[in-house]
Amino acid sequence: MRFKPSEALRFLGGLAAAAIVLGLIALRVTSCAPAPPPIRPIPAPPPVASPAPPSAAPSQTAAPPSAAAPADCRAGPAAAAVANAASLHTLPWAPFGRAEAGWETYVPLIARELRTACPPASPGFAAALERWEDAQRLPSDGVLSADDFQRLKGVIQTRRPFVQLSARKVCPAPPSQTNLELTRPGEGYGGKQILLRPAALAAWRRMAAAARAADPRIAADPRNLTIFSGFRSPEADAARCASERNCNGVVRANCSPHRTGLAIDIYVGQAPGYGPDSSADPNRLFMSRTPTYRWLVANADRFGFTPYPFEPWHWEWTDEQP
Repeated sequence: MRFKPSEALRFLGGLAAAAIVLGLIALRVTSCAPAPPPIRPIPAPPPVASPAPPSAAPSQTAAPPSAAAPADCRAGPAAAAVANAASLHTLPWAPFGRAEAGWETYVPLIARELRTACPPASPGFAAALERWEDAQRLPSDGVLSADDFQRLKGVIQTRRPFVQLSARKVCPAPPSQTNLELTRPGEGYGGKQILLRPAALAAWRRMAAAARAADPRIAADPRNLTIFSGFRSPEADAARCASERNCNGVVRANCSPHRTGLAIDIYVGQAPGYGPDSSADPNRLFMSRTPTYRWLVANADRFGFTPYPFEPWHWEWTDEQP
């Protein structure tokens, strides 16, 4: 059978027409399809405290995050907020063995443990306390009680290696003074020269520099964060205990953490008429409100320091064993 040229041309023309039709169909389909949505970054969720597994005991070692979780301070148990407002200045108790009225002095530390920036008399604070109580397996009513604070105090205290040793009735031997470093001029309060372990002193320098850079109010007073007590020999502490007739009490201990070269007393402010290390309740309350102390509560753990809750000026470096 012969294949005519005219038939070949008609065949090729048909193929070309079919290709054009298919191309138009494909173009219409793709042009009608919706454009893909723009890619947006997924925001990170706010930090949330991970609950302990049912079989595990509540953690008493990890420090809480520095930033308080965002919250609506108006949302929470209103009755608990009223109760907290009433006890804030009046609660009769002795959390450190000495009678006190109210818990306002401890608000910065409590709020940090609860991960809330809400005022202590707000429903939001009560809600945060309720969550913390539940995590600690305490009665969760959102009302701060002496039992709540006792647990919270234990959580904070056991972050101090010195306290962990004391619980085992171990009093650590002091380091040799040849292994201690002397502060530079201007680092000691009122020109004092202070001895500390070198790594602890280096960490304090980083912390003090960061605080002054972060808050102009802290930098404005050159006394802020200067050290007025560091290493103290056991002999010096024993002599002071004897002279003050207050050994192993709330204010002074027979076995002081200052013997380790890891504890520092730093200037955070002072109420009129009181010294920077006065444990009088009005002075401690004043200190708890200063920008220096509140910055330390929020940030000191980043540099390895943890507080002694009764004394706003006392901090211990935890990255080295006593």
